[in-house]
Amino acid sequence: MGGRSSRAGMEAPHRRVGSTKHFALWSLAAASLAAFNPSSATAQPFGAESAPADAAPLAGGAVTLPPMVVTGLRAAVMGYQARRTSTATRTDTPLRDVPQSVSVTTQQAIRDLSMQNLQDVLRYTPGAGFAQGEGNRDTPVLRGNSTTASLFVDGIRDDVEYYRDLYNVDRVEVLLGPNAMIFGRGGAGGVVNRVTKQADWNPIREVRLQAGSFDNRRATFDLGQGITEGAAFRVTGVYEDSESYRDGVDIRRYGINPTAAFRIGNSTTFRVSYENFRDERVADRGVPSFRGRPLDTGVSTYFGDPNNSPVHANVNALNLWAEHRFENGVVLRNHSRYAVYDKFYQNIFPGAVNAAGTAASLAAYNNSTKRENLFNQTDVLFSLNTGPIRHALLVGVELSRQDTDNFRNTGYFTAVGPNATNFTTPLNRTRIRTPVSFRQSATDANNSGTATGAAFYVQDQVELLPQLLLVAGLRYENFDVDFRNNRTGERFNVTDNPVSPRIGLVYKPAEPVSVYVSYSNSYLPRAGEQLSSLSLTNQSLRPEEFTNYEVGAKWDVNPALTLTAALFRLDRTNVASVDPTDVTRLVLVEGQRTEGLELGLRGRVTGNWSVLGGYAHQSGEITGTQSATIVKGNAVPFQPRNTFSLWNRYDFTDQLGAGLGIVNQSSYFPSADNQVRVPGFTRVDGALFWALSERWLAQVNVENIFGAKYYPVAHSNNNITPGAPVSARFALTARF
Repeated sequence: MGGRSSRAGMEAPHRRVGSTKHFALWSLAAASLAAFNPSSATAQPFGAESAPADAAPLAGGAVTLPPMVVTGLRAAVMGYQARRTSTATRTDTPLRDVPQSVSVTTQQAIRDLSMQNLQDVLRYTPGAGFAQGEGNRDTPVLRGNSTTASLFVDGIRDDVEYYRDLYNVDRVEVLLGPNAMIFGRGGAGGVVNRVTKQADWNPIREVRLQAGSFDNRRATFDLGQGITEGAAFRVTGVYEDSESYRDGVDIRRYGINPTAAFRIGNSTTFRVSYENFRDERVADRGVPSFRGRPLDTGVSTYFGDPNNSPVHANVNALNLWAEHRFENGVVLRNHSRYAVYDKFYQNIFPGAVNAAGTAASLAAYNNSTKRENLFNQTDVLFSLNTGPIRHALLVGVELSRQDTDNFRNTGYFTAVGPNATNFTTPLNRTRIRTPVSFRQSATDANNSGTATGAAFYVQDQVELLPQLLLVAGLRYENFDVDFRNNRTGERFNVTDNPVSPRIGLVYKPAEPVSVYVSYSNSYLPRAGEQLSSLSLTNQSLRPEEFTNYEVGAKWDVNPALTLTAALFRLDRTNVASVDPTDVTRLVLVEGQRTEGLELGLRGRVTGNWSVLGGYAHQSGEITGTQSATIVKGNAVPFQPRNTFSLWNRYDFTDQLGAGLGIVNQSSYFPSADNQVRVPGFTRVDGALFWALSERWLAQVNVENIFGAKYYPVAHSNNNITPGAPVSARFALTARF
């Protein structure tokens, strides 16, 4: 990286197509990396081809070799396009052979769009969106299902509620549709997996400084190289201290992630990674609604007390990988993750506006979560033939233990009264400073829980014919939650033993095209996404279930550009609802159905023009009455009917390039009661890129160029976040 020329800050794989030498070098590099990637599956990945090796002897001892066709692996990632994944099937598989919608946001896209969080990533992912998360956590919305637990890092669960950064991320993979066979519980509408940067013997020395509107200040670094032929290191880091367009809101974070890799002989690789990350910010829950729409107020207007709404999250995580390749082609690999999380947030936030539109109510609470996670995954991968049929088999075991403590306090506005939980403030004075005391109410959480899991899974990727592939798998899991209400002393236990199938059929009528059909499911135990909602009334209920039916197509329009399409139906069932004939009982009802079309486009149209984006048309409906206001026929919340995004980058010369992006989203409901509608919007972004030299790169990104007033995310009818006005960020990258 250091010392290589690049067009306006792009990595070398973003150069023009057409150089056989460059393609061969990248193929060789990809093959070398695959050999030492802890996620790679077999010596010959599923979907790879073999070159002929026979020779015909001639008179005089001369030998004529048949024409040699080099079919080495293409680079897994080139520019905005990803060609392979090890996450969707736990084997190194071409994306074209995966019977599922998979969108990969590459390192190049992250850089070009100046992405720093998962919301930035999902903005350009068809079928995915984002909710507000009460101003303290990532909350993706995948095919109409909002989630805080469908988040993974390097294929292992990372399920505590906090805001993740992209400083140590190589790429982000969004896999749509539930798939418990691979990922286990949760994953209602899919999963979001961050693939981190790892030591790989390639020298890299990079520092990136960023500054911009609203006192945005951020610095990252990425340093690594091989120490010996058998050892390499890499360390990434971030520090940020930024203000916000929202009055009184700021963000401070830092993180460091050293990694090391070791080659033991020719067959064994060992990797270790440790991350320490801290995020501090002010909880921002946006503005309330009035008469069925977001309250018309300034985009900077804050409701509550930012000085009394702190959020912090500490993450300490250790990862260990080991992989051994036997001479007979069998691969044994193990991945362990031990992570300790400490999360606290407190917020004073808006409620409803009065009928006259002159004042709003405020409420307050705080919450603390401490969690200790231990996960271990062991996979055995091997291939075999049964007659003319080729199999790539995966057999695996996942063991897990999660210890969680959760404690919540209600805020009392003592200036109103010792037990007052609401404070009314006029709309011309929404940022308040009034005494608030925090203590437990009769219903606040004070609980401890231990969740243990043991899962066994098997998957077969079968080449029935050269053009016909079958992917079939099954997971059996024993998932047990022991739960204690520390306030009352009550203990609860629930054990689930789900069997989760997955099956998909892929047909390739021509080499660059595949079409597929698939079926998959997932489940959510009664302890909930965060393992903290088990109670006497719900402990005996069956888990929620999510079932996905999908048909799709993938087309490599050219070697550097991929077009994808998917039609899906996703059903959510076994939703707990209060029995209308007995309010002390819960009953299971139908939940919701989401249907839609997703189109994605990623890669290079020409050597100079790169694109990223897609379109989704989705409709979601509540299929069973769940309360007096959430009734059958209501629309699913956080799901715009139409979303469209398209980012373009064009390089005029090797030194100068420009980017232009459009994001369009139709209106949506922020609650399943459908009482408030958030209007749609169109936002235009732009960027300029300069390669000042081989070692110095500069770029400026401008978001919302035309100053649209919009509301991209919400949490409820009265927690709706205004989008940022025109804002710019300038970044300077040094490579040495």
